[in-house]
Amino acid sequence: QVQIVESGGGLVQPGGSLRLSCAASGSINSIYTMEWYRQAPGKQRELVATITSTGTTNYADSVKGRFTISRDYAKNTVYLQMNSLKPEDTAIYYCRTDVSLTYPLYTRRNYWGQGTQVTVSS
Repeated sequence: QVQIVESGGGLVQPGGSLRLSCAASGSINSIYTMEWYRQAPGKQRELVATITSTGTTNYADSVKGRFTISRDYAKNTVYLQMNSLKPEDTAIYYCRTDVSLTYPLYTRRNYWGQGTQVTVSS
């Protein structure tokens, strides 16, 4: 019913930049909050950044000042611009979307992407 497609991950050297994208498609009525999470091996999942339907943003302290979350409302897409990357940013990054569905479903739930690997190494 709803598909989440993530892209932009890869290998980058310390200090470099990457831009992740997450596009939602399907029987979508509205998309509310969109978020980026990350999880490194042996660590708990961490909320990285959030953007609401009105454009309000929040960031984890570990990425504040380096990462920027934004969205294209017409394309149902959220982006994560990552600058000044550090080795500790290495993780699988996941997109999470709060979505309401069109008629006749009229349900609301969260959808997760499959994740995209970000590796920061020289």
